[in-house]
Amino acid sequence: MHLSLQEAETLIVEALERSRVRADNARSVAIALVAAEAAGQGGHGLRRVPAYAAQAKAGKTDGFATPVLTRPYPAVLRIDACNGYAYPALDLAVSELTAVAREQGIALAAINRSHHAGVMGLTVERFADQGLVALMVANAPASMAPWGGKRPVFGTNPIAFAAPLPDADPIVIDLALSRVARGKVMAARQKRAPIPPDWAFDRNGNPTTDAEEALVGTMIPAGEAKGAALAMMVEILSAGLTGANYSFEASSLFDDQGAPPALGQTIIAINPAAMSAGDTARRLALLANEITADPNVRLPGRRGQTSRREALEKGIVVEDDVIAAIRAI
Repeated sequence: MHLSLQEAETLIVEALERSRVRADNARSVAIALVAAEAAGQGGHGLRRVPAYAAQAKAGKTDGFATPVLTRPYPAVLRIDACNGYAYPALDLAVSELTAVAREQGIALAAINRSHHAGVMGLTVERFADQGLVALMVANAPASMAPWGGKRPVFGTNPIAFAAPLPDADPIVIDLALSRVARGKVMAARQKRAPIPPDWAFDRNGNPTTDAEEALVGTMIPAGEAKGAALAMMVEILSAGLTGANYSFEASSLFDDQGAPPALGQTIIAINPAAMSAGDTARRLALLANEITADPNVRLPGRRGQTSRREALEKGIVVEDDVIAAIRAI
């Protein structure tokens, strides 16, 4: 089905409001999921709505939560998402952290008792649009084993980074530390489609093309041992230091069973003017121009930015089964 972005947001808001979610929280979630869909990241888009709604109905996620912000140090914000959705907490971080970074030169937001962080490139890009450099890490329910192991300990634990460019879209890097994001496996399961054999191991540690087996097995780390080591780093930054659940302590984001996932996210925002007396914008543009001097090279983030612009004009196409599942709510 073809939908405008506004129609898609309204569809999600109505479904969530029927599922014990307050209107402003429903709107925050809807904007984020539709933006993910528009960016071509369907695994983090409308396919998440049935699980989000079911979790709110069951009380696993508090649809009426209001994130609480404190500032224990001049350059540090702590945000308790209060077991609600991540997006209201992320909206709060974007609105408050920017001013702190401008004032202090660098600022950090530590978010705990949170939920699915979605497409984190969309979050860091919001800082870059305001002239800041931003780095974000998040943990996720355990789906990846330490290298050489079979028992999931880490999540796919994404890292996102954005830097502004003069008179151009920001550079945006967004990557999961598994070979692919787990949302792609979830989407394949929903479509009953096979997955490539280099995405995941089954429960016995063997490569699998069965999405169902992959979801009860483990994801293959990007870069093998290096990816697993980076996942541990993210686990410490996003959960060990914030007081959030570790990935192995968190419940699933895909069902309504168990306690709240209580995940963590950490965002670092940097004012470029604090790091150099020179013309930072010109220096970043020089690097970008050198990279794109090769006609076969595209700056990170450009595909999603182009897709979002097209979606603003033409809307998005969503699979009929996804629409039916949301309308069934």
